[in-house]
Amino acid sequence: MSIEILMPALSPTMEEGTIAKWLVAEGDTVKSGDILAEIETDKATMEFEAVDDGVIGKILLPAGSEGVKVNTPMAILLEDGETEAAAPKAAAPKVEAAPVEAPKAAPVAAAAAPVEKGDRVFASPLARRIAADKGLDLNAIAGSGPKGRIVRADVEGATAAKPAEAAKAPAAAAPTPAAPAPVPTSSSADQILKMYQGRDYTEVKLDGMRKTIAARLTEAKQTVPHFYLRRSVNLDALMAFRADLNAKLGPRGIKISVNDFVIKACAIALQQVPKANAIWAGDRVLQMKASDVSIAVAVEGGLFTPVIRDADAKSISALSAEMKDLAKRARDKKLQPQDYQGGSFSISNLGMFGVENFDAVINPPQGAILAVGAGIKKPIVGDDGEITTATLMSLTLSVDHRVIDGALGAHLLTAIVENLENPLSMLA
Repeated sequence: MSIEILMPALSPTMEEGTIAKWLVAEGDTVKSGDILAEIETDKATMEFEAVDDGVIGKILLPAGSEGVKVNTPMAILLEDGETEAAAPKAAAPKVEAAPVEAPKAAPVAAAAAPVEKGDRVFASPLARRIAADKGLDLNAIAGSGPKGRIVRADVEGATAAKPAEAAKAPAAAAPTPAAPAPVPTSSSADQILKMYQGRDYTEVKLDGMRKTIAARLTEAKQTVPHFYLRRSVNLDALMAFRADLNAKLGPRGIKISVNDFVIKACAIALQQVPKANAIWAGDRVLQMKASDVSIAVAVEGGLFTPVIRDADAKSISALSAEMKDLAKRARDKKLQPQDYQGGSFSISNLGMFGVENFDAVINPPQGAILAVGAGIKKPIVGDDGEITTATLMSLTLSVDHRVIDGALGAHLLTAIVENLENPLSMLA
C-alpha cells in the first residue's frame, strides 16, 4: 500500500516549511532512516529522514516549494513491487486541500498519536535510538510521521515524563468547538498600502524567520508584564585581566571577548540567586537548576538565540569556543532545534555596534533578558572625592514581573555586576 510522505513538524513551533532540496528522485529505493530531503524552517535547514522502506513513486512538490504547511503531502512512497498506478487516486488532489486542513495550532499539539498494533509502537530506528539514549517512553510521544509514526523530530524535543502525566496530555489538548469566524474586514496591510498610495517603495517579502520574530515579539510585549532595572559596571579590572589572559592564551589560538565574561557572570549569578533562574509555565513558575543561557546572535534577516547549557560549570575558554561555534552555525542556518530551544535567561549585546544602552524584549517563557551596551570611558568620582575616568558599561535587565519581583531582580543584577567587577572570582 502506498504511503504519503508529509511535510514534517521539525520543531515545536513549525507550521510550514520550504523544500530546499530533494536528495532522492522518482524510482529510487529508500530505507527507513535514509535522508530524503532538506527542509528549510524559520530557524534552520534540516535533514528529513524516511520512516518506511519503499520506492519513491512520485514527487508531488518540487524543490523550492515555499510555505508548505505541516502534514501536506510532498511525495508518494510505494511498497516494493507496487506501481504508481496502484497509488490512491486521491493522493494528488490532497496537496491543494492540505493548506486549508492543516491545523493552526502548534505542530506538536496537532501531531497524531503513535499507531499501535498490539503492544508495538511504530517508530523509525533512529527515533528509537534517540529515545533510548534519552530514557524516553515511546508510548508517551505523539508521532508526526505518516500514520502517526514517531520520527527523529518527535523525540529530539521530548523530555522524559511519567506515563500517567503523558496520558493526560491528549485530553488537555483536545480542541473545543470553534466560535463562528468574524466577518472579514479590510486588513491593516490594505489600509497601510492605501495610506502610502502614490509614494515609491520597495516591498520586502517576509520569510519564515521574520514572521516568527514578529509573532513572538508581539506576543511578548502584549502578554509579558515587563519592568526594567539599570546598572553601570566598571570594566577597568576586567579589561586588564582580559588583556593578560589573551596574551597567555594567544599562542593556543584562543581570544576571549568581553561578551564571554558577560555570559560567565550571568551564569554564575543565576546560581547565586537561584530563585531568579526561572521561567513562566502558564499556571506555575519553574525554577531551573542549571544555568542555560541564551545568546542573541544577529543574522541576515533576523536573529537566533542559541543556548549555552550549564554555562556556570564551563571555563571562560570553553564558553568562548562554544559561543563562536554556535554563532557560526546560526549565521549559516545550521542550528538544530536542541541548539536554540530552552534556556531560562537571555543576553543581548549591542555594545559592539556602539549602542550605549537599550531595553531588550523578554524571550518567553524565560523570566529575564540582559541588554548589554558599549563600554565607554566616562568621568567618575572616587571615594576620596577626586574625579577620574573609568570604562563604564550599561546593563539593563528586562524582567517578567510574573516570575521575578523587583527586589529579586535587583539581587540578580547586583550579582552580575559584582562578578564582572571581580573577574578573578569567576575562575574560582
